[in-house]
Order: sequence, then structure tokens, then C-alpha cells
Amino acid sequence: MKITLSGILLFTLLLFGSKTEAQSNFVSVKNHQFILNNKPYYYIGTNYWYGGLLALVKDKKHGKDRLRKELDFLKAHGVTNLRVLAGSEGKGLVNGVERVKPTLQAEQGQFDESLLEGLDFLLFEIGKRKMHAVLFLSNNWEWSGGFLQYLSWNKIITDSTMQRKLNWDDLRDNTSKFYSCQPCIEDYKKQVQLIVNRVNSYTKKAYRDDPAIMAWELANEPRPMRPTAVDAYKQWTSEMAVFIKSLDKNHLVTLGTEGIMGTEESAELFEEVHRPSQIDYLTLHIWPKNWSWFKGKEIEQGLDSVIAKTVRYIQTQKQIADKLNKPLVIEEFGLPRDQHSFDPTTTTAARDGYYSVVFTQWKNSVLQNHSIAGCNFWAFGGTARPVPHQEFWKEGDDFMGDPPQEEQGLNTVFDSDKSTWNIIKQFAVSPK
Repeated sequence: MKITLSGILLFTLLLFGSKTEAQSNFVSVKNHQFILNNKPYYYIGTNYWYGGLLALVKDKKHGKDRLRKELDFLKAHGVTNLRVLAGSEGKGLVNGVERVKPTLQAEQGQFDESLLEGLDFLLFEIGKRKMHAVLFLSNNWEWSGGFLQYLSWNKIITDSTMQRKLNWDDLRDNTSKFYSCQPCIEDYKKQVQLIVNRVNSYTKKAYRDDPAIMAWELANEPRPMRPTAVDAYKQWTSEMAVFIKSLDKNHLVTLGTEGIMGTEESAELFEEVHRPSQIDYLTLHIWPKNWSWFKGKEIEQGLDSVIAKTVRYIQTQKQIADKLNKPLVIEEFGLPRDQHSFDPTTTTAARDGYYSVVFTQWKNSVLQNHSIAGCNFWAFGGTARPVPHQEFWKEGDDFMGDPPQEEQGLNTVFDSDKSTWNIIKQFAVSPK
């Protein structure tokens, strides 16, 4: 067969052209912006942490059918990015509360890989809808097992310590030990490796080759928890980002921090841990209730102060993102319903006003091509509803936005919250 120079050039163009086209389907970073299909990618998303568990529900109406219906609902309202729990650890009570079930790693080093078929199905469905997922790989907090479970397995803390309700100081003291526990870190890496190397049972595509995944997140809100753990925390965040990049060259990596509030209230530490090149973007979370930005249940009375603090917090983090020349995502923010009610029929005037302020910060960034690139509200509850006269989640209940340790209905946005969805859609569909 005769091979001409023009034939070689044509083959080369086709080869590299198809590779470039394939790569453009992945979300990437160029300077301070996300890039998708060779264009800046700005989005409004939601936290849908239980999304990978829905397809495992035996009742199809509450499982796969619910998932499809809710994804269609989100897409119709302009929400195209989902932040999802990739895997949970352990069994039984942790910090005095139920944890998410079913559990991927119920026993140390023993994985029920059939449970990842739920995550497979979620990625399959969001891929069909041209949506994207950010998958967090463990948890600083107890509701999915997380760091406390790794510490318990490796006898750094006792089982009884992990199971009883800890006060804030005890929780900080114990959780902070994770970053210097090398066996704990090795256990964490085994779960990460299992998930990142997974081949989707529906698409037959390796996770690392799936454009439906936007990013891997080291954990949900990893904090040093104590100043004495800062050095070990810095080493862990850096090394784990390198480790994930060694497994997967296609996807972004971020830490999952709350911002300065989650780095011992140190802007310098927040900047330092996001500086390595393997960490592609910054995140911040905003929790006015948890941070006592309003008193008791006085949401409406304290709203002006909450809004002012929120804007300052966002802008402070934006300055750091600009300095590092990386995108910033406001990936958690929430507010209870009016009168601090858990009842889905209660109004959401304060929440709606608050959402509008946060979305406006994002919109201004879109209009000016600035670094605030994404905005994921907490959290979508879809068609689920709280069980009457029952405050907390129990196994068998429908999942909603509030994890097991929180009152069901506390921060969840249900599909019936029409005024909130009008605001979300207004910003998401036409930010420019």
C-alpha cells in the first residue's frame, strides 16, 4: 500500500482533531475559568448528595423513576451540576446519630461494589442530559462515616468514642487525628482508588473516561479541626490531590473546603492549600445558622446582617481565587424556611431573598468573565417529604437534602417550592 505525505497529514489531523474534540467534552480549567466544549463554563447547580443511592431503592417509584423525574426537573430549571457523595464508610451509630445507608465500605477494607451500581446509574442518566457531577470521596463529618470511622477502624479512637455524641471540642480533638494517621490515609486511598478506577456497569465506560464527571473532591469539608493538625492537613491535601491525578488525568480535583471558616479562620492557610497545581479550583460554603450569624430562630430579623456577612465572605474568597488565578465555586449555602419551620408548606421568603443575593454574586461574575464560576445551593430534596411527627431520618425513609444528623426539612428545597424555583430558573437559564 502506498502511503503519501498528504495521507499521513490527513490521518494526523483526524487523530488529533478527534482527541481534541473528545477532551473538550471534559470540564477543564484555563486561568480563572472552567472550560467546556472550548467555551467558558459557568453554572448553577445543587447538592444532591444522595443521588448515587436512589437507583438502589427497591421500590422503582421511589428509586430509578424518582431519579429520572428529578433530573428532568432540575434540567428544566437550568440546574446542570450536581454535587454527590461517592461512597460512605462503616455501620451503626456515629457521633450519636444514624449514618447514611447503604454503606459502600461497611467493614474495614471490605467493599460492596454492587452498591456502586447506583452511582453508575446516576452518571449514566446525567450524561444523557449533558449534566455534570462533582463527586466527594469521604467526609469530615459523621453522617456518612468519614474520618471518624477510619480512626475507629485503626484504633486511634475507641468504638465507644466514635458512637457517642461528642461535644464540639471532643469532635475537633478526635477528627483532627485523621491527617497524621497513616493507616487511616491508606484506607482512605483504597476507597478512592476503587471509585476512581470503577467501570460503569451501564455505559461500560471507566469513570476516569466519563465526561459526566466534572471533578473529584477529596472530602466534604475537610478541616484541620485543630491548629496542631495544620501541617499534617496541608501535607494530606497536597498528597491526595497528587494521588488522584496519578489515577485520572481527565478530571479536575478540588479539596471541598468551606473556605476560610474551614481552615482555622486563616486566609493564608486557605490560600496555601489551594496553591498546588494539582488542585484545580477553590470552593467555599456558607452556613449562617451553623456560624451563628443570626440568633436562634430569628432569620427574618437578622437577614440584613446575614446578607452583608455573606457578600463579604464571598468577596474575600474571590480575591484569593483571583490571586491564584483559579475558578471559585460557592458549592454549599442554605437557609431554613421562614419561622425556622421544617414543614414544606411553610413560606420561604427569607431563603428566596438570600438565594437571590448569592446568585447575584455569581451572575456579576458571569457578566464580567470573573472567577466565581459555579454556585451549588444546599440542597435539592425533590419529591421527598419529611415524615410527619418525626424529626430525624430513619433507614427506609426517602432521602432528601438534609443528612441524617439534621432535622428533615431544615435546609431542603423541595420540588414544590415554586417561589424558590422561579428565582433559580431566572438566574440559571439566562444569566446574561
